[in-house]
Amino acid sequence: MRDYYIFKNGRVKRQDNSIIFEYTEDNVEKKIPIPVNDIDSIYLFGEVDINTKLINFLSQNNIIIHFFNYYGYYTGSFYPKEFLLSGDLLVKQVLHYYSKKKRLELAKEFVKGAICGAILNLKRYKEKVDTEINDLQNLMKSVEEQSSISMVMGVEGNAKEIYYNAFPKIINQPIEFKKRVKNPPDNMINALISFTNSLVYTAVLKEIYKTQLNPTVAYLHE
Repeated sequence: MRDYYIFKNGRVKRQDNSIIFEYTEDNVEKKIPIPVNDIDSIYLFGEVDINTKLINFLSQNNIIIHFFNYYGYYTGSFYPKEFLLSGDLLVKQVLHYYSKKKRLELAKEFVKGAICGAILNLKRYKEKVDTEINDLQNLMKSVEEQSSISMVMGVEGNAKEIYYNAFPKIINQPIEFKKRVKNPPDNMINALISFTNSLVYTAVLKEIYKTQLNPTVAYLHE
């Protein structure tokens, strides 16, 4: 099973027990069949028409659709009715949220994971960003010293600033990138980061859907 990314304008519809994407190119109507048993998720970036017949069919097959607007911003997802439910697990998630100690432990692991990912990316350009790698490694060690969620978020913010400050050193293109800018991004690099973040978010949401976890219980960002 795999993800399908649709960037063209057209229509996605159900046809028997399969899915068809219809679109027009050079005044010629074209159809692309998509076997339903081959779909993990569908990403819609173009102006695409769908109907309830398709939605019901996708729901029966536990397929998620992610929507993006004209500028590539993540809008939302069609999330089929949960097929893996556990009231006991949901209660435990909430109890972890209300336990300062347990919530802090989880928040620290999230931030350490994010910093670790940044370090691994920068190590591909180690000769250019050795200072930033060392700074991030020191921040990683400091995570355990934090005593509150806000302090952990402060470390996370510092790590992001160091990470993004390394970008001008590794981007081998004449693109000015001074800082992270959102809503809207002010250059190609910021646009790429925003777009990638949207893809990562939807990928994580998809994987959570395959478990009994509830993604609405937040331990780090509220």
